[in-house]
This record gives sequence, structure tokens and C-alpha cells, in this order.
Amino acid sequence: MPQDPQGLIDLFGGTKGFLKKLDENFSLTATSGEVNGNASGFIGQYAHGNEPSHHTVYLYNFAGKPERTQELVEQVRSEFYRATPCGYAGNDDCGQMSAWYIFSSLGFYPFHAGSAEYVIGTPLFTKATLHLENGNDFVITAKNKTPERIHVKSVKLNGKPIKDYKITHQQIISGGTLEFILK
Repeated sequence: MPQDPQGLIDLFGGTKGFLKKLDENFSLTATSGEVNGNASGFIGQYAHGNEPSHHTVYLYNFAGKPERTQELVEQVRSEFYRATPCGYAGNDDCGQMSAWYIFSSLGFYPFHAGSAEYVIGTPLFTKATLHLENGNDFVITAKNKTPERIHVKSVKLNGKPIKDYKITHQQIISGGTLEFILK
């Protein structure tokens, strides 16, 4: 339900029930014969190799647990993407596997593409610059970033704090700086 994460949370009776179910999704393992042979890149029941579920790691943001999103983003990046000929889990249908990695490495992801909003994750790089078609630059920085430091202490867009872990497409194409401080 990328179009209505709050509605999904409500269906589980609120944040507590939703987080319990979401945690189960990432921790339950299948027994012999129950694994879908057409899927790959598993963390519990989450199959990163199945592109329609890519938004799932970002659902924790909507339930007040962005640190769990950050941990899962890092786990997926480090376990399911490698610099080898068969370096990622799944089939890169129309570039979705690569797009997930690129966006998630920059520190944000188009959770629901129709909304023109991106949810915050955790950046892979200490600095990245997007040179936009309109001539603007969008610079992403990550202070204190090390391989061990994946948790976001704060995020600012053009010097203003972001509290809801979202930025818009318009904010990106307007140019500026997205500053992460990691802890």
C-alpha cells in the first residue's frame, strides 16, 4: 500500500500491531518447500529480488522507526549488491533493481512514485551531486559517514530541519543541499 501507509497501519490496529507484523515479515523464515523459487534476496519473508516489494524497507519511517529503515537499507545494499557479473538479487526489470540501489545510496527513495515525494533512508556516500537538467545542482552530504555509521541523527534541506523524513521532487529540482548528520 505505498499510496496509503497510514491506512495500512490503521488496518493492523495502529503502530504497535503494524510494527509487530512488519518485524515478522523481516524475521520469519520459510521451511523447506515453502520458498518461492522465483524470488531471491531474502531477509525473512522480504524478497528484494521481487521489485514490487522494494518500498517495504521504508515502511518503518511511517511507524516512527526510521532507524530500522536505515538498518534494512544498509543490509540490502551490502548483501544484495556486489561488483560482479551477477551482482544483485533478482531480475532488473526495466532498471528497478538498479534504481532502488541508486536512490537508496543517495539517501532517499520514491516510496510512492505517483506522489512526487521521496522518503529518507541513509546515504552510502559522504557527498554526491546531482547535476539537474534545469541547470541546478542538488548536493547530498553526509557528515560523520563511515561504514559503521548508518543511523541518521538529523537531516536538513537547505539548512532547515526535515522532521517527517520526506522531501519532494520539486525541492530536489529546485536545487540546494540535503545534509545528513549520522551518528
